[in-house]
Amino acid sequence: MKHQPIHPPAPPAEPDTLVQRALGGHAAIGLLAGAILYIIALSGTLVVIHERWQRWEQPAVAEMTTIAPDALQRAFATLAKADPDKPPTTHLYARLPTPGLPRTVVFSDYRATYVDAGGRPLGPEAPGWTQFLVALHEYLHLPTTLGLIVVGAFGVMLAVLVVTGVLAHPRILRDAFRLRAKGNRQLAQADWHNRLGVWTLPFALALALTGAFIGLAALNATPIAKAYHGGDILAVYAPIFGGEGKPDPAPAPLADAAAALRTMAARAPDATPTYVTIHDPGTAGQHIQVLADMPRRLIYGETFEFDGAGRLHGRVGLSDGAVGQQVAASTYKLHFGNFGGAAVELAYIAFGLALCVVTATGMSLWLQKRRRKGMAAPRLEGFWTAIVWGTPIAILATLWLRATLGPDAPMAGAFWGLMAALCLIAMLRPRLADADNARRGLAVGIVLTALVHAAWLSTDAVAVMAIDAGLLVVAVALLLGGRGRAAQR
Repeated sequence: MKHQPIHPPAPPAEPDTLVQRALGGHAAIGLLAGAILYIIALSGTLVVIHERWQRWEQPAVAEMTTIAPDALQRAFATLAKADPDKPPTTHLYARLPTPGLPRTVVFSDYRATYVDAGGRPLGPEAPGWTQFLVALHEYLHLPTTLGLIVVGAFGVMLAVLVVTGVLAHPRILRDAFRLRAKGNRQLAQADWHNRLGVWTLPFALALALTGAFIGLAALNATPIAKAYHGGDILAVYAPIFGGEGKPDPAPAPLADAAAALRTMAARAPDATPTYVTIHDPGTAGQHIQVLADMPRRLIYGETFEFDGAGRLHGRVGLSDGAVGQQVAASTYKLHFGNFGGAAVELAYIAFGLALCVVTATGMSLWLQKRRRKGMAAPRLEGFWTAIVWGTPIAILATLWLRATLGPDAPMAGAFWGLMAALCLIAMLRPRLADADNARRGLAVGIVLTALVHAAWLSTDAVAVMAIDAGLLVVAVALLLGGRGRAAQR
């Protein structure tokens, strides 16, 4: 006689399918990288219009569409003599007017100065908050090479998340425009996560791969430089992007950048110069490089080489060189969205915000799943609320810090210190991490920022006023989104 087992048999283990493996990997990588990916995505969305932020940050600067070659030469000559008590500068640079930033800036190893249409200095270039924002996205305020490598690694993680997210949801493409259970907040959030993930799929992959390429290039360049170039990283990049000339320290008159620009206008009339660099100015070994935007090309520009007298020697080949060289030069515009004008910028901002939502809801859904299984983690939930809403609040706080203390204010330290404090408080007192209150506070802060900027830093520049108007629209959207969530609950 057989006896029945005391305990019922365990249910058969679920088969280890590709979908389940992908889902497990997707959650693990998202848990590890979610917070940093969110910060990179949000700061990258803002960086898309970094030139417009610079105009907004310093609105009272004379603007122009072009600068005459002779005026630029005068600006270079003035800058070369601006620091007589210091060693001679190794480079002189000029950023020429562009549609996004219609201003001329000349800078040396020691200073950066706006100049007017006649080449006369106007005052220091000091976009401290804009530079803080760019450094947050590109380096996470780490040392440059290390930061590039870290951000590049997170680019790889984002690419893996995109791929595993698609594999983990076989119906995701079929249900690309299906939204379920409008009255069920969790189902609606899951659907928005999946749908936005589908809609932004090409954009997210392009961002992830180009970001990984830009960042991880430094990882390969460092050992190559040590092995073959005595640690000189610039020598590694020289075959692709061009390099320094052979130095000759004998004194010589300042290189003729005006002649180089006139030669450019005659020999390459379709190219639009954007940067001018004089290497080793005031020496016999000096030479000039002119970076020019090429029409109907995705490359960030072509570099034209000139000698000290302004005679054209050739081009680096970013526009017509090896395929790999052209591909490398095309990753920057594709990643940052600075091509195609305002329409492309708006598209990148929209897709960037969607990527932020996907990142934020991905972790929220994972935390909700744990709660449904009886494994609630209120401290971790509070931490994530602090990341999602604390990041924009901390960025806004650095803007007010810059307005109070000036462009040299310690914005990076303030940002990370405030983020650490918010996360610690949210983990120790999870009830204080209320997303609705944080959203309302952020909206009020944005409104105050826009109104104070418009009142105190008044300007006639349409681009500057458009930023203030855009901030008000964002604030209204945040408030309306809160009403929608309240009605849903």
